[in-house]
Amino acid sequence: MAAENPLVALRKAAEAVRQQLQLNAYDAAAVQRLDEFIETQRPTIQDADREGIVRALGCFLGQCLIDTYQGTWAAGPDGTTGVGINGNHFFNPFYRISQQLTQGDTESVAAFFASVPARLAAEPRRKTWI
Repeated sequence: MAAENPLVALRKAAEAVRQQLQLNAYDAAAVQRLDEFIETQRPTIQDADREGIVRALGCFLGQCLIDTYQGTWAAGPDGTTGVGINGNHFFNPFYRISQQLTQGDTESVAAFFASVPARLAAEPRRKTWI
């Protein structure tokens, strides 16, 4: 039996979260609700459940980036799955979810999402280590 297309799996996971949170779109308002959901649930998340939660919520955050900023699911330079935007920006939504779960509102996904336009407008940083 053929394996499911990874893009289909990412979108299915995002859609499941959208429906669970009873949201109509993948937009800034949805990310704000996601942020609030994370803060409400953070104290109750068990270590055994953390990876699945990061994956599911990361798919949702990624789809919000895609729909709002015209991105695409992509592989990062290190092979991680994330969202590519404009051919020269890569964001890892799973990392962002994990950070807020660990550190709380100081690593807010809503604040990150709101910062994306400024990040996209900035010149891409050149690597100085080569």
